[in-house]
Amino acid sequence: MGSQKAPGSPTFSLGGAPHIPPTTSVSGIMQQVLVALVPAVLAHAWYFGPGIFIQITLACGFAVLFEGIMLRLRKRPVQLFLSDYSAVVTGVLFALCMPSLAPWWVSATGMLFAVVIAKQLYGGLGFNMFNPAMVGFAAVIIAFPTELSQWLAPRALSPGLPGLSETMQAILTGSLPAAQSWDALTQATPLDSLRTGVQEGLLITEIHDAAIFGDFGGIGWEWIANWYLIGGLWLVYKRVISWHVPLAVLATVFLVATPPWLLGPDINPSPLQHIFSGALVMCAFFIATDPVSGPATLRGKLLFGAGITVLTLAIRRFGAFPDGVAFAVLLMNLCVPLIDRYTTPRAYGHRK
Repeated sequence: MGSQKAPGSPTFSLGGAPHIPPTTSVSGIMQQVLVALVPAVLAHAWYFGPGIFIQITLACGFAVLFEGIMLRLRKRPVQLFLSDYSAVVTGVLFALCMPSLAPWWVSATGMLFAVVIAKQLYGGLGFNMFNPAMVGFAAVIIAFPTELSQWLAPRALSPGLPGLSETMQAILTGSLPAAQSWDALTQATPLDSLRTGVQEGLLITEIHDAAIFGDFGGIGWEWIANWYLIGGLWLVYKRVISWHVPLAVLATVFLVATPPWLLGPDINPSPLQHIFSGALVMCAFFIATDPVSGPATLRGKLLFGAGITVLTLAIRRFGAFPDGVAFAVLLMNLCVPLIDRYTTPRAYGHRK
């Protein structure tokens, strides 16, 4: 039976269901994440030279290249998936974990593990169990420990930071110009200095006498952490991410680190030292908030963030690496199915 339309009734053009268009898209979310990272990237360049721009270019280039190759091999629409910017975000986050003068093959190896193994071999975006950027970083820190330990001193302590040409030579060849040496340009990070000093039996106050330390964390590093915080709060304000994971990560630092610090301030770092010396702030807002490899429930997000912090602090205190954020994230990724299983809210009308 044909439908009848009353005279004068309005007409509507209807598309296929659903009729309410989505307010967000993957590409839109990824672009906002990239914008939120810009202040921290600029701060990194100011304190440690232009190498971060080259590292980002290399990592993003390898990420897009490997993504395109895998999409071709898997017979997926290349343009559709490359335009979502997820590979670019992975490259940027990975590059921000790299020393400024790390050779190009470090980025190539990291993106191979991040994009090919951790992402595409698991089925692509939305199917990866582990955070791709952290898989890439964990792979290179194990494979290239020497290259990952060559961190530049901040500008305030090293007015002779290598220029663009010297930086390019170091990254493309793995060696510095003849007039420069690695020992003269690089030094231990604040967390590494703290770890070494504690192992040598020094007090925290004695360790903090080193020029690398600022008010809370390391010179330069604490300001970069501040910009991560500002960018992350902007993402929370724009509802790109929820507040649960960042709050859990940062609040757990105070819950876990404050009692030992109050009981023994000469042998235990303060909570602010933990927050402003490593990658915890970046992790809280830009890594642990990955919606694919993290929990789906609100209570699960709180447990996930708290677990990352506990593992990070444990690795810093007892492990072989000075920071440990990447390994903490990957270990908690393993727990996500279990977390979601036991934190899913009870459906109305059903017993838990």
